[in-house]
Amino acid sequence: MSTSTSTSLFPSLTGLLRVHRSALIAVSILGLVLGIAALVWPRASLYTIAILFGAYLLASGIFRIVAAFTAPLLTTGQRWLTGLLGVLVVVAGYLALSNLFTSLLAIGLLIGIAWISEGILDISASAGGALKPAWLGWVSGILSIIAGFVCFFLPGLAVNVFITVAAFLLIFVSLSTLLTLPRKHKDA
Repeated sequence: MSTSTSTSLFPSLTGLLRVHRSALIAVSILGLVLGIAALVWPRASLYTIAILFGAYLLASGIFRIVAAFTAPLLTTGQRWLTGLLGVLVVVAGYLALSNLFTSLLAIGLLIGIAWISEGILDISASAGGALKPAWLGWVSGILSIIAGFVCFFLPGLAVNVFITVAAFLLIFVSLSTLLTLPRKHKDA
């Protein structure tokens, strides 16, 4: 398959990434900071990490909801998927901020669903040529799906190892988002 054919399969996603580049960079940097903090202070900063993670989820979810309504060239299905994923992520953020400990299982389930969905989107975009380098999108997507299934099917295990596992995955996903963003489109 030629490069022009593969990149034309997901032109709306590439356009979405270009339009919301600054927001994606900001959310990714917040994800990197949160991931590093979780590795440096795993126990002592549980409340802080939960609050920052809740804020990250709220920001990420709101971005997705706004993108579902404002991004040019998205199909109806892409708008629905982006909006529904945004709602799920906002709900996870609200739960994280409202009751830090008793909602950990619910948060694990919602994060699992969100990561599985995000992994599917990353793999689809990489297969269609919308993410460059494609292998990084594939790896990010596969890791997101694996992390999602761990959170979804083993929420008790996810709660016990959440800080360390989430920190590494959040760092990797944030870095891969930063590294796979399309370049700014320069108008002549």
